[in-house]
Amino acid sequence: MKKLMGLLIFSALALTARAVPKPNNPKATKKGSVAIHFKNMVDNKDLKLTDSIELYKNKNGDAFRLTTFKYYISNINLIKKDGGKTAIPDSYFLVNAADSATLDQQISGIPEGKYTGISFTIGVDSVRNFAGAQTGALDPAKGMFWSWNSGYIFLKLEGESPRSTAKKNRLTFHIGGAKNPDNTIRTFAQKFPKVLKISDGKLPEMEIVANAAALFRGKTTIDFAKLNFTMGGPNSVVVADNYANGLFKIVKIKN
Repeated sequence: MKKLMGLLIFSALALTARAVPKPNNPKATKKGSVAIHFKNMVDNKDLKLTDSIELYKNKNGDAFRLTTFKYYISNINLIKKDGGKTAIPDSYFLVNAADSATLDQQISGIPEGKYTGISFTIGVDSVRNFAGAQTGALDPAKGMFWSWNSGYIFLKLEGESPRSTAKKNRLTFHIGGAKNPDNTIRTFAQKFPKVLKISDGKLPEMEIVANAAALFRGKTTIDFAKLNFTMGGPNSVVVADNYANGLFKIVKIKN
């Protein structure tokens, strides 16, 4: 009897073992990277920071020169052919025309595949904007944080213009603010000029042009005799509305 019971128990255990499905071990999705090159311009001229007489002109016809040009992009999404989006986590980049090292960036950990477009925030999203001073690209030492306003400057342009009525003809455009009615967070989106192919072991390249002239035209043509200074507030909204659709352009994809 004991022998029969043992055989029954053994058979039951064997059947149970066969009934338990084997764990799935799906093949991990391979990932790749893309190199991003930023090129700063003023319309069809290369942007140069200088103390000499390197003059550009805005749409109003006002001559100006630049001494500072810096901006944030964040929350990058790559767009697939079917319209789906692949979010790039913790994607915060600060581009500084005075620091050539910031003109070349790299995004890693992108799932393999073909991508047809991109979207990103111009500036810093509201969550991070109100999280206080941080590290990396968001380090206050980068000179893009208002300690008095507890928020980030999304874009900073400084220079001079003979038309400016400010002291020493200065131009000061510090664009920021993440609360209505002075919210200056804007989103850029564009279809790539050709499909971006991401694959393990390869490093495709993307070139993005940033056109500083976009600050001064669009919804409102800026006259430096009337607007030459802003640090947040309604005038920053005017400038952000101008550059929302003209600041950036993806000009090249190289697979």
